Amino acid sequence: MFAFSRFIKDLRTIRRALLLALILFLAGGLLGWISTDSLQRLLAQQLEGLSSISGELMSSDNPEWSFFTFIFLNNSIKSVLVIFLGALFGIIPAFFLLINGAVIGYLIHLSALQGVDLFDLIVKGLLPHGIIEIPAIIIACAFGLHFGGRVVKSMFGRRTGDTGWPEFMRQTLTASVWIVLLLLFAAIIESTITLALLS
Repeated sequence: MFAFSRFIKDLRTIRRALLLALILFLAGGLLGWISTDSLQRLLAQQLEGLSSISGELMSSDNPEWSFFTFIFLNNSIKSVLVIFLGALFGIIPAFFLLINGAVIGYLIHLSALQGVDLFDLIVKGLLPHGIIEIPAIIIACAFGLHFGGRVVKSMFGRRTGDTGWPEFMRQTLTASVWIVLLLLFAAIIESTITLALLS
């Protein structure tokens, strides 16, 4: 049930949702890059909140462990929730993708305007953990979007055209396990390698 090969096979059944999730994430990144005043204020508040939390974690007795615990719990809980909250017509995973993409797009654009070396920012600050973390979050949101699509089709009495509900719920459980494991690995990298590179 929880074999990695089964997880990969399950991803093939939500190809359209994966593509939509990727598009929404990239669209969020573009919105963050070209953000207007109102959106900039929202994104700036998000970054200020993260900066405040980061400062508190850095001043703890064991910064690496504090960062790991916060990053892992924050990402894994939100990712699993976004899968099942996708049942609310897919609205929450779509919003989650747009906001996360926008924060990254805004951060990169802001850093570029401030003269920060984008190569260092992306290669040292994003890629080491982001190469695992971002796909894991996109996959979680894709399952959430697919969940919402199934609910809408069911409400209108339309066949989903793919697996039945029991099989889909099994897929969400398998996905939840592997997404949490991927985010565990990403949190280890972010709280050690990324933290060391940025320090």
